[in-house]
Amino acid sequence: MTPPDEAQPRHARSPDPLTPGRPTGKPRIAGLVLAAGGSRRLGRPKQLLPYGDGVLLDAVLATARACGFAQLVLALGGSSEEVLKVVNTAGCDVAVNPDFGTGCGSSIAAALPALHSDIDVVVLLLGDQPGVMAENVYKLLAGRGQSGIAVCRYDDGIGHPFAFARSALPALAGLHGDKAVWKLFEERASEVAEVTVSGAIPLDINTDEDYERVLNALRGVP
Repeated sequence: MTPPDEAQPRHARSPDPLTPGRPTGKPRIAGLVLAAGGSRRLGRPKQLLPYGDGVLLDAVLATARACGFAQLVLALGGSSEEVLKVVNTAGCDVAVNPDFGTGCGSSIAAALPALHSDIDVVVLLLGDQPGVMAENVYKLLAGRGQSGIAVCRYDDGIGHPFAFARSALPALAGLHGDKAVWKLFEERASEVAEVTVSGAIPLDINTDEDYERVLNALRGVP
C-alpha cells in the first residue's frame, strides 16, 4: 500500500479488474470506499461534516488505511471537487462517478475498473459510517473462508463492511440503484457467509438526527 504521506491522490486507472492469471499465495485485498452520494436528505456534503480532528471522510479513510489494504479505491461523485480540496486522499485511487445520482450501484461500477488486476478480494466500506473500525474488517476477512461474498452479522442485523471475492465482481459490476447490493445478497444467498461481529450495526448518516447520533457515539454519550 502506498505510504500515507503521498502528496496527491492517484486518479483511477482502467485495467480490467477481472483479468485471470493472478499469482498464487496470500490473497491481495482492496478496500473500496463509497463516498459518492449527493447528500440530498442532509442538504450539505456529508463527506465534509466536522468529525473528530477533521471531517467525516477523513476518519473513514484513516480507518481504511489502518486495514493495510493492497489498494485503496475511493469513489466520489457529489461535491467531488470540494471533497478533493478538503479531504486527505493520499494513497487512494480516486474514481469520480458522474452518475452518482442513480444510486450506489453506479458508483461501484465506476470504481471497479480502477482495481489492480491482481486483486483477489474487495472490501466495501461506506464513506458515511465512521463507526466501522479496522477490527471489523479483520474479523470479516478472517471469517469469510472461501466464500464469494461475506457480510458482518452484528447483534441487531447485517451491516458493512462487505467482502467480495473476484468471482463475485462481475455481478457486483452489474448492479443498479441504491439497494442493489442487498438484492444481490438475496439472489446469491447460498454464497453469502455471515461473519459474527459483536455490537450494533455502525451508524451511518443521512439526516441531521443521524449526524447527532454519530457525534454522540464519538463523545461516548448514550
